[in-house]
Amino acid sequence: MDKMKWSSVFVELVLLLVKSVYYIFQSIYYTFVPLPEKSLADDIVLITGTGHGIGKCLAMQFADVSAKVVCVDINEQSNAETAKEINAKWKGKAFAYTCDVSTLEKVRELGEKVKNEVGTVTILVNNAGIMPCKPLEAHNEATIKKIFDINVFAHFWMLDTFLPGMKALNKGHLVFLSSMAGIMGLKNLVPYCASKFAVRGLAEAMMEECKADGFTNLKFTTIFPYMVDTGLCQKPIIRFPSLLPLVTPESTAREIISAVKKNILEHSIPSPLLIVNNILRCYPHKMALDFKDFMGGGVDAHDD
Repeated sequence: MDKMKWSSVFVELVLLLVKSVYYIFQSIYYTFVPLPEKSLADDIVLITGTGHGIGKCLAMQFADVSAKVVCVDINEQSNAETAKEINAKWKGKAFAYTCDVSTLEKVRELGEKVKNEVGTVTILVNNAGIMPCKPLEAHNEATIKKIFDINVFAHFWMLDTFLPGMKALNKGHLVFLSSMAGIMGLKNLVPYCASKFAVRGLAEAMMEECKADGFTNLKFTTIFPYMVDTGLCQKPIIRFPSLLPLVTPESTAREIISAVKKNILEHSIPSPLLIVNNILRCYPHKMALDFKDFMGGGVDAHDD
């Protein structure tokens, strides 16, 4: 390198150090001072898996903050009921669509209908997922493929369909439902863990790609719930239930919407789990594994 290039590198390095110090103090500041929240009143929110559980609670609560809600589920009856409940309280706020989100052609058909009948989606919440709980050897090929079709590939098809509209507006928020099982491996959840690790990687890489392409107004939030009482987690193993209880879908939805309003990049539920994980990753791996064994979390195997 010539002197000019070395000088440029030195300036960039100094700037990086200054920004790093600023970000540290900013993080400390927002530990004690609440982050500002954006309004969602002008947004069209599409949520998958709104027939029950977290998805239904998200739909109800997004409508409560004045957003239009597009409810998407493969179960037509339960999904229509969600939209009916919302419209009984907020007339014209909810729109129900039946769709198998694991199929690209079906998602593209959905995209055309939503664009023509509701408008351009500005918040996309990829919530739909399944969680069979059994040892890897007990899974057959069809089940493993189904886990990835719904938990992973559906994210790609939704992005393929709805991200171009957000890019055209240079406005939007993409919400990915991963899991603490997408950060640490758990027995009886091998394919599920793999699918949720994939969602985490997809979200991070997609954010970097959008930023590199100049779409700086697109926001990203990845959510890492631990154990939510939705019926998927039928036999939880919790050694210290007072420290890590099952959380309700209602409280989970509230935390997700709060994270969206604050433009939080990553958020675990309960919130300290992500911080604890990040700290433990700085220590020897065996120590982190022993700590996880001590806490005793996970799920027992059960039939679907």
